[in-house]
Amino acid sequence: MKIKFLLLGLSNEPELQPLIFGLFLFMYLITVFGNLLIILAVSSDFHLHTPMYFFLSNLSFADICFTSTIIPKMLWNIQTHSKVITFEGCIIQMYFFLLFGGLDVFLLTMMAYDRYMAICHPLHYMVIMKPRLCGLLVLSSFIMSFLYALMQSLMVVQLSFCTKQVIPHFFCEANLMIKLACSDTFICDMVVYFVSVVLGGAPLAGILYSYSRIVSTICEISSAQGKYKAFSTCASHLSVVSLFYCMCLGVYLSSAATQSSHSSATASVMYTVVTPMLNPFIYSLRNKDIKTALKAFFRRTMIKTPVVLS
Repeated sequence: MKIKFLLLGLSNEPELQPLIFGLFLFMYLITVFGNLLIILAVSSDFHLHTPMYFFLSNLSFADICFTSTIIPKMLWNIQTHSKVITFEGCIIQMYFFLLFGGLDVFLLTMMAYDRYMAICHPLHYMVIMKPRLCGLLVLSSFIMSFLYALMQSLMVVQLSFCTKQVIPHFFCEANLMIKLACSDTFICDMVVYFVSVVLGGAPLAGILYSYSRIVSTICEISSAQGKYKAFSTCASHLSVVSLFYCMCLGVYLSSAATQSSHSSATASVMYTVVTPMLNPFIYSLRNKDIKTALKAFFRRTMIKTPVVLS
């Protein structure tokens, strides 16, 4: 008999299902459309072919894939009134969730390094941050995320599960699946926690170090205009980093304090859906280059679109 899981979702109340469906469909479309606009703006404007916007476009791509591993399945379950997901489907969802979630973390770290080089070593910035190095940094981020997701998925695959299990969440999370295993999970828990702490703590330490040096360099600038200009170049990235890690920390603290799976699932919405949706707004509203590129893109699109007069 094939192993199947039941994803309980955010609520079991039938009258709330249409509201949840409409809300999450709206947020998913905003996320995809907003991040796709960032990618189109960066790719279409030659002035944005810089390391900072190269990392930003890759972050937008990762955010689209990140939410696409979760929300479509959730919407399908609500629409079909079915909460069943196969074991294979659960493993695939968990793998891609870990892959693109890890890629998000590494890309944010690379963007912090880029801002560190631009502000702390401006004379060497263009010499060091060449397209080849930027490509290698993104490739290395993808490889590390791939290995991290593969290791966690293989650990879960080796566990034994009963024929039917209930997951009190709206997607297949690795920690919850390990808790549902019928076999001994001590070694799996230790390995997963150790790797998660290392791969999660190292990027955070790199980001904190980069911004400590950035703040120190900005404080040494004599003019107020120079300080503002230097800070404005990293304000958007700092906002996204703060939002992402605050959401993740909030989810961890809420789940640890309440010990409620429903509360943990509700809190997880913040970093799995809300944060990827807000990222394009943070970068576009505070960035004149992105605004200019988007206006030029829409202007070219309108000119190329034939006007048919009836």
